[in-house]
Amino acid sequence: MSRPEPTILAFDTSAAHCAAALLKEGRIAASRYEEMARGQAESLFPVLEELMGEADADWRDLDAIGVGVGPGNFTGIRISVSAARGLALSLGIPAVGISTFEAIFDIAGRPSGRIAVFLPAPKGSAYFQIFADGRPQGPAFLEPDGLPRDPRWAEAVKAVVGPGTDGRCHQVAIELARTGKGLEPEELVVDGLSEQAEAITTIAAGRIGSRNERPKPLYVRPVNAAPARGSPPAALP
Repeated sequence: MSRPEPTILAFDTSAAHCAAALLKEGRIAASRYEEMARGQAESLFPVLEELMGEADADWRDLDAIGVGVGPGNFTGIRISVSAARGLALSLGIPAVGISTFEAIFDIAGRPSGRIAVFLPAPKGSAYFQIFADGRPQGPAFLEPDGLPRDPRWAEAVKAVVGPGTDGRCHQVAIELARTGKGLEPEELVVDGLSEQAEAITTIAAGRIGSRNERPKPLYVRPVNAAPARGSPPAALP
């Protein structure tokens, strides 16, 4: 006898938006994406209530919570991660943290080969992470001053460019994709983050039953950043 399809609520406030989606009976039953430079803390739960009502779902129907953990806006990430932890605890269900890199990779169709996933970062720079065989390879980094010096990045044969494709993120991805072995690799451009919450639900569905650490914010530091002085903050460990 096959197991029933899980019902998963996912949301993300890691950028200037409030995004949410509900996966029910194997399909996206409802979704929301609202551009929002501020006010996510006040808007998130009303958006979720509206979403649940539209899908005719009860909180007790949920099998898991999926949440975007960044990288992105410091405050926005903490809002959604805290909300996901609280909901999961109150409902007695797991919460699964999904990075924006993973969501963008999923939206792009999970292309094969070594893939460089880029996201816009503050001050015109870019976050990046390498994927191979459908999985992230190593940590994510911040590209502040030029192309990464690590030679492994030249092995990427494609570039998946996330939102903000008109700035440094786009430029660096193209430059990187065209380095190494004289390749002219395919460029995959993902148009915006409006599908991010939907992607989080599907990724989270595949991780139910696995050992998942509770969600925590993904803060990306420059490769050459010095260790912070003193003790790290205790909030959201």
